[in-house]
Amino acid sequence: MIIWQFTSMWNDFLFAVFLTGPTSWPTTVMLNNIAGAQATPYSQQMAAAILASIPTMLIYVLLGRFFMRGLMAGALKG
Repeated sequence: MIIWQFTSMWNDFLFAVFLTGPTSWPTTVMLNNIAGAQATPYSQQMAAAILASIPTMLIYVLLGRFFMRGLMAGALKG
């Protein structure tokens, strides 16, 4: 449950855009704001996307066994 909650809060976009200000925007809103109006700096976007995905990847790597255990709990008879 913690993994799903963390991922949901980390990727929250609509709530952040409509109900918060620039001081509390999550990573997804910041990634969206990197795109320029006329020219898109793809190298900056890709670097920011990789940096933004590091916390989520760490959570899945460190807590992955619990994630799989939870997924398989209902699938196995025991």
